[in-house]
Amino acid sequence: MKWWQNAVIYQIYPRSFQDSNGDGIGDIQGIISRLDYLEELGVDAIWLSPVYQSPNDDNGYDISDYQAIHPEYGTMEDMDELIEEAKKRSIRIVMDLVVNHTSDEHNWFVEAKKGKENPYRDYYVWRNSVDGKEPNNLGSTFGGSAWELDETSGQYYLHLFSKKQPDLNWENEQMRSDIYEMMNYWLDKGIGGFRMDVIDLIGKKPDEEITADGPKLHDYLKELHDNTLKGRDVMTVGETWSATPETAKLYSHPDRNELSMVFQFEHMMLDEQPGKTKWDLKALDLQEWKEVLTKWQVELKDDGWNSLFLNNHDTPRAVSRFGNDTEFREKSAKCLAIVSHMMKGTPYIFQGEEIGMTNRKVKSIDEVDDIESINMYTERLEEGYSEEELLHVINVKGRDNARTPVQWSAEEQAGFTEGTPWLPVQPNYKEINIEAALKNTESVFYTYQRLIELRKNNPIMVWGDFELLMADHPSLFVYKRSYEGETWLVCANISEEPERLLLNELSLKSEMIISNAKRTTVTSDGLVLSPYEAFVVKL
Repeated sequence: MKWWQNAVIYQIYPRSFQDSNGDGIGDIQGIISRLDYLEELGVDAIWLSPVYQSPNDDNGYDISDYQAIHPEYGTMEDMDELIEEAKKRSIRIVMDLVVNHTSDEHNWFVEAKKGKENPYRDYYVWRNSVDGKEPNNLGSTFGGSAWELDETSGQYYLHLFSKKQPDLNWENEQMRSDIYEMMNYWLDKGIGGFRMDVIDLIGKKPDEEITADGPKLHDYLKELHDNTLKGRDVMTVGETWSATPETAKLYSHPDRNELSMVFQFEHMMLDEQPGKTKWDLKALDLQEWKEVLTKWQVELKDDGWNSLFLNNHDTPRAVSRFGNDTEFREKSAKCLAIVSHMMKGTPYIFQGEEIGMTNRKVKSIDEVDDIESINMYTERLEEGYSEEELLHVINVKGRDNARTPVQWSAEEQAGFTEGTPWLPVQPNYKEINIEAALKNTESVFYTYQRLIELRKNNPIMVWGDFELLMADHPSLFVYKRSYEGETWLVCANISEEPERLLLNELSLKSEMIISNAKRTTVTSDGLVLSPYEAFVVKL
């Protein structure tokens, strides 16, 4: 068994985690000061969103120097201290790594722009204009064309994200070699591995308008593995928006030597209108959601590895999106935690999720920081959408929802900073904060702590087979995990109404493993589950 198979990973978005020097921006010393808290929660690793040198056009996902720390976050000495201090608490640091693109301020791109003969020119993707326009119709994820004209040379460069994020050309062998050298620099420091940003795009074929899953993608990943990861006890998780169970096996089958696991997003896109953008909303259908989660549980089985998550720095808060963040906030937060952590795979907790932090409501576009939300707003306003409907979708789906500062206490600025935070603290911090959660044995925090403890001590959670029951029920999510003669039953009512559960498997002898409601017994003649009630019993 690999350490990451029964591990629980905690994602830190450093800008919003803890500020140590009063400038309103979270930093590495702030993270170090909170390691005891993470040790108490019980997590095994921290996935650290980028802290590299960056102009911050896309909050650090535009890296200008892979081997330097952004001064806002601290120094390389701080980084070394974080790795060391985390290790003392048996916590590994998993670095976020962006190798699909760099910042346009990275030295490679600065050199590349000097002319077509420059050795770094081919580190990026350049094309001539076609009929005086862009080379083709490839679009940027952040809106507009994916091609930007370089006035000096008259050529266009490719950027699948912001124009300040030029795409790297993975066909260039020297560029790949430089990437591997940089990865080894970090691995030699003793980090626990990498989260690989949009890694499914590195095999792109721009001339054919192929971005994800290009023909050489898996060749590149195997080469990357052989040159960096091989023989090291580390984990890698690839962000792969295009992944299917079939391609996830290619990435994560243990015999293929590519990645440990992938983030797949199929279950995260079910509240969007099919074939449209994330901004085109539709109500979540629980049956469809169960179907997708089950597919990934069953089809990957032993041929790959799942990651389990309901939110991250790019997506809304789980309790606001999939639960109820008002009347049933704590109960639905616990319910979602139980349902996802009881599955097979490596669970990820996004900072603040473990206390049920909620989405952020804005009343004006001036309050929005996220480049993706602002670009969408501008484009759609011109297309005739109303300001009101655009602010509504930003409040539901915008990336700032996840990025408000962590709510540590009821003190000013939620204990995040002594200065003015870079993004305003949520107004509900006086009720929802870590200090209050730690004092209340019934809080969301202790449900997460218990789930982590259960995973460490029960192989059934790591290795058990998954079987969905009552697939057609519109409100109940019920499944079994079975391993070496032991069976656990997971029951959850993901709705705001009581629901009756009739199951032959349930009996008075069923032993309660965990529950988010005051339930002491289980009866065989049908059970009424209160809104967002969830429990796990050993059959």
